Amino acid sequence: MNREKVERLIRELLIEIGENPDREGLVKTPSRVAAAYEFLTSGYRVDAKELINGAMFTQETNNMVIAKDIELYSLCEHHILPFFGRCHVGYISKGKVFGVSKLARVIDMYARRLQIQERLTEQIAHAIRAAINAEGVGVIIEAQHLCMMMRGVEKQNSLMVTSSVLGSFHDSVATRNEFLSLINRARP
Repeated sequence: MNREKVERLIRELLIEIGENPDREGLVKTPSRVAAAYEFLTSGYRVDAKELINGAMFTQETNNMVIAKDIELYSLCEHHILPFFGRCHVGYISKGKVFGVSKLARVIDMYARRLQIQERLTEQIAHAIRAAINAEGVGVIIEAQHLCMMMRGVEKQNSLMVTSSVLGSFHDSVATRNEFLSLINRARP
């Protein structure tokens, strides 16, 4: 990302919306916004294979593995406004399991791009399945969208839920129900 160019564009944007980019509170805003966008879109500059980088471990198990309530923050591609929520991931391995922090990193890699929640959910599920050749994968995202809360219809309590189920999570009602049951269990 060309930060200097982004800074110039943000400065121009401030002028176009009627602000003075030279006033005290805005002098450093173009630089801060450029840095923020560099971070918030860093997923474009990450390769999934490099990210996972061997953090898969041999484990002869055929049981369900679940990581739930993983926070995510993204930007909607329609308004470039944030959406945020939590992601639940489950998979059934075929001899390989993930280092648990890698699941969160895969989620962040795709979330740190301009997104729609539906595609984000699919990308995470397919990346997990491809990386470890999982028998099945389930991904559910529950998120609030500022583009729906602070503009447009202004629905403050809205929550969007998307799911992607692949392999045995798609083909087996029992497997899918086990996943849903386990992610909906209250914490002790």
